[in-house]
Amino acid sequence: MDIREYLGDVILLVILVISTLVLVFNLNFDLIKSVAAALMMLSLGGLIFLVHWKVRLIEKSLTNRERMVRLNMEEVAAKMAQKYDSHVSHIDGVVEEFSKRVYR
Repeated sequence: MDIREYLGDVILLVILVISTLVLVFNLNFDLIKSVAAALMMLSLGGLIFLVHWKVRLIEKSLTNRERMVRLNMEEVAAKMAQKYDSHVSHIDGVVEEFSKRVYR
């Protein structure tokens, strides 16, 4: 996991928790409610972070699969072109043989 990719998410998560603590302390809640609100915001931010991480994993997986499919399609196209050329040359050979027999 590259930290640079998720640095923005981590910063936003920290800002979310700090702003929740500031808001709760300004409303004069007691310590238990403040900690509960901070944990709730931390879990919400963590959930959003995990969803973002899973989406990135899915994007990387799709990119790899797309690349594999593209390579496989290129291989199939090359094989089909080779088979087409071999069939055309075989048909040309049969036509030549037939025309030689007709002219004899």
